[in-house]
Amino acid sequence: MGLGAAAVRALAARHGVAPTKSKGQNFVVDVGTVARIVRLAGVAPGDVVLEVGPGLGSLTLPLLSAGAHVVAVELDERLAEALPGTVAEHLPAAADRLHVLRGDATRIAGIDLPLAPTTFVANLPYNVAVPLLLSVLRDVPSVAGGVVMVQSEVADRLCAPPGSRVYGVPSVKLAWYATARRVGSVAPTVFWPVPRVDSGLVGFTRRDPPATVAAREDVFATVDAAFSQRRKTLRQSLAVRAGSAAAAQDACEAAGVDPSARAERLDVAAFAALAAALGRGSRP
Repeated sequence: MGLGAAAVRALAARHGVAPTKSKGQNFVVDVGTVARIVRLAGVAPGDVVLEVGPGLGSLTLPLLSAGAHVVAVELDERLAEALPGTVAEHLPAAADRLHVLRGDATRIAGIDLPLAPTTFVANLPYNVAVPLLLSVLRDVPSVAGGVVMVQSEVADRLCAPPGSRVYGVPSVKLAWYATARRVGSVAPTVFWPVPRVDSGLVGFTRRDPPATVAAREDVFATVDAAFSQRRKTLRQSLAVRAGSAAAAQDACEAAGVDPSARAERLDVAAFAALAAALGRGSRP
């Protein structure tokens, strides 16, 4: 069960909706693409799927067809109001498994979810994809894994290993919460309107963060500082956070990290150790 291009456009016309760039709206109009996403996510009967930005329901219907409960969080009031009617029309037997909430999913901690989601599956708006994914993993601990569709280069960054040219802040912060892998590519032609870039599918599975005495906030602040001058050595890039270049070197050595290395060489466990060592020293 899915919505093709004609059905999506007809629904948009019926509800007076036009996709807007400011809200990052690109509706999927290819039935095969959404079926592939549901399959890759391993959605099964009884699962509770969190979907952010359901739009007109292109992905929502296949998720419900797989037997899942869907908690859909939609920022656009008109789309949030229209979605239950679309499900009732196309998949009436599943209407009671749909829960539509209007809200900003980048602040999902403030949204009262009616069920505890086990899986996160979404076509994420390009402009907020990374902070949205990280906020879901931070604030909805029941989510054990899922698949999200993002801009292709963002997918590469999220899944990049240490040492990769595109490894950076998103790579490390996602690795704190989960293992991630690129599970597919999506052409621009499956969207309306057609974007100018390709998309990528990122599959992830939650795992425990590295064992450390440092708080997540301190680890992430260390990651931000280290990559703020990614071409400099850790001794240099962490000097401000540590209080001096000498203190940064001491912290690196205490953490078992080469002070002359650059941030792109460190995995999330090394950053956790480094944050703990910085916490034991003095810093502003």
